[in-house]
Amino acid sequence: MNAEDLAGLICGELRNSPSVEVDGLGVFTRDETGRITFSKGRPRIFIAYAVEDSALADRLFADLEACGYAPWMDRRKLLPGQNWPRRIQDAIESSDFFVGCYSQNSVRKRGGFQAEIRLALDCATCIPLDDVFLIPVRLDDCRIPARIRRETQYIDLFPDWKAGIERIVRIIERQRLLGA
Repeated sequence: MNAEDLAGLICGELRNSPSVEVDGLGVFTRDETGRITFSKGRPRIFIAYAVEDSALADRLFADLEACGYAPWMDRRKLLPGQNWPRRIQDAIESSDFFVGCYSQNSVRKRGGFQAEIRLALDCATCIPLDDVFLIPVRLDDCRIPARIRRETQYIDLFPDWKAGIERIVRIIERQRLLGA
């Protein structure tokens, strides 16, 4: 599909709907005069977790979505037949924020979670030093890896989940204000 085809598709959809959101890009809207405007979409938040922590990751996903953000989790966003390693890499690289969910399960486990953390650390090297990208959270009383602990403050989602979510939201909103 070329740019003209995409523009035609979006314009066609705007005849039937007040807005069209293109995942990872933004939102197109048509006002009462017929003028089409574009705005950057909701902040995209990649959630990295160990499979043993799926229930808590799902809860975090739901809470962030309820706050108006666009969270991304492999279990919720990957489609059958997709090249999942490539799609995960794309999702991390195009995210506005990366939430790494540390737990006693994830810190000692080898595999996908650790690879996602390493990719997030690489992505963080490309943004201004004072910008927030990586938001480490603890799901339980676990040890945060030294490299993360040395450079980044983490958030505890236990024993007070609601207070932890509120801290995540404050960080995201502060970053959005600074980036505006």
